[in-house]
Amino acid sequence: MRGLIGLLLVVWLVIGAAAAWQRGYFGDDQEVSCSSFGDTALTIVAGPLNYVGANPKVDCEVPEVPEPSR
Repeated sequence: MRGLIGLLLVVWLVIGAAAAWQRGYFGDDQEVSCSSFGDTALTIVAGPLNYVGANPKVDCEVPEVPEPSR
């Protein structure tokens, strides 16, 4: 049973990697940032869900922290 689950996990991730490749996330000319790395990783983890409409995106903006009052 564990072998079947492992095989399904590998197939899931390969499908996700194929989706990331089709979206052009593995190009040499692309600048690596938090957002681009996160988008690529999330696309791979989403696997086959990419082909049914999922388009995962990561927002790496740092929220503004309020200043303490004086």
